[in-house]
Amino acid sequence: MRYFTKLAVVMTVMSSLVSSYVLADANSDLTQIIDQHWQHASKEKVFFRTDPDGWKPSGKLADFSPQGIQRRQDYNNLVLDKLSELDPTKLSKDQLMNFRLFKYERETEQQSYLFQDKYFPVNFLSGWHTYFADAPANMAFLTTQDYDNFLISLADYPRFNNEKIDLMKAGLKAGYVHACKSFENYHLTISKHIVKQAKDSAVFDPFTRFPSTFSQAQKQAYTQKASQLITQKVVPAYQYFYDFFTQEYIPNCRQTPGISSITGGEQYYAYAANYYTTTDATPKQIYDLGLSEVKRIKQEMQAIIEKVGFKATSDENSYAEFLQFLASDPLFYAQDEQDVLEKTAFITQKMYGKLPTFFGHLPRNTFTIKESANRGAFYMPPPDNRTPGTYFLMTDPTQQPLYNLEALSLHEAVPGHHLQNAIAMELDVPEFRRTLGHSAFGEGWGLYSERLGKEAGFYQDPYSDFGRLGYEMWRAVRLVVDTGIHAFGWSRMQAIDYLAAHTALTEKSVRDQIDRYISWPGQALSYKMGEIKIRQLRAKAETQLGNKFDIRGFHDTVIGQGSLPMAVLEDVINDWIESQQ
Repeated sequence: MRYFTKLAVVMTVMSSLVSSYVLADANSDLTQIIDQHWQHASKEKVFFRTDPDGWKPSGKLADFSPQGIQRRQDYNNLVLDKLSELDPTKLSKDQLMNFRLFKYERETEQQSYLFQDKYFPVNFLSGWHTYFADAPANMAFLTTQDYDNFLISLADYPRFNNEKIDLMKAGLKAGYVHACKSFENYHLTISKHIVKQAKDSAVFDPFTRFPSTFSQAQKQAYTQKASQLITQKVVPAYQYFYDFFTQEYIPNCRQTPGISSITGGEQYYAYAANYYTTTDATPKQIYDLGLSEVKRIKQEMQAIIEKVGFKATSDENSYAEFLQFLASDPLFYAQDEQDVLEKTAFITQKMYGKLPTFFGHLPRNTFTIKESANRGAFYMPPPDNRTPGTYFLMTDPTQQPLYNLEALSLHEAVPGHHLQNAIAMELDVPEFRRTLGHSAFGEGWGLYSERLGKEAGFYQDPYSDFGRLGYEMWRAVRLVVDTGIHAFGWSRMQAIDYLAAHTALTEKSVRDQIDRYISWPGQALSYKMGEIKIRQLRAKAETQLGNKFDIRGFHDTVIGQGSLPMAVLEDVINDWIESQQ
């Protein structure tokens, strides 16, 4: 009897050891697959689903030749084959999250090769040429290696530029080309970089601010080499792009605004909507949701109109007349550019002081505020911990109403994009998760942050609260006009009229926004789709936890895993709710 007891103990121990081995083996196998993929992506210098504003040219630029694209596609398929051999039930909890996210990204990347993304390396807002020109001003140049690497990038730019143009040429041949009206003035984004003097080029910026440790000889050598490369390599590349764009691309542009007007465009839009929202919602479901949100928000805005005692010519016209009042009254505009920057800085600093009330964990990295001459407001994440994040905004007082400034700053800086990105970059997770950027998650969090400002004591001025609602209305309208244009045959003017009728945006801003949506199918859907999901999850947590609900814990959980698809975020919050109970 004693023998059998000892045997049972031995068998139990062996079984436990085998299970531990299998678990350890699965975890280490996944780590190896993920690490090898990151090494491959680093070598290729192409990181799937990362913020293009975060791109910093350093050394040889990425290969976008047909061979390079095929090479990455083949490798991605190989990684998926390796993942299919893993048993998720043998993974630890942390590794299971890594597995789920990594597999989701590889499957989405696999889909991307089957659609027409590569034919559209530019959109109304930007392109490879603008990212390349804008990046140096927001990069750290502290060592000779930083400068040496950038010189390599300057020398390699013509090859990189040609490969992007070749993709646009292939798009022309396949019938995938941008809409004419939205790109009437796009050539100006290219011509501004065709300069006579190297020192006038945006990419010359690093050579105007050498570290104090550099000798005069070093400075002269780098300046001379950079000037030569800019004059002989970079500027001619911009000229080549300009000639192609004006002489070949625009003469053959698309006459209709919607992508579904092109053969295969309907399927492409369904893919794009899924990519940017990380949901399976159909264009019709998104369109209907947009109409519902527009109706709800308008009622809240109408209440403020009545609260401030605005007198309209008639009740029917009160909303439209109030929007016109906001757009034209000098009361709502700053004195000058410096006034815009100072008011913005005050708002962000005020919110900084309130962050511990709403978050248990705060990041170390900071952000700076700079003027954005052409693109409006946006956030540029830092490439590493040597530089801050950057909140860019339009400082032209006529284009930046003060009643929008609180909502805008909370969205782009804190607790919006900067806070979320800075926390993600400090997480103890695989590298791919630190820079991962799902549009619905990031933009949804930014829009949620605007509303959170109300709880933090902002929007005391009813006009500023109206501005907050105006921004929310703007994002709700996007659900209607983006699907309207790309799925339901709306004309450009139909979309312009709808956006103008529901927002206080200037006429120029309205047209620019619609052209942005036309050139970037699906991206505009991400803001409201993401925000609605985050609000739904918070409401669920508050209902189920009651007085156990901790707002700091909820927010730390939402942004404490890095960027997530909506389904994964929902699972994370459900697990958190269960742990709190």
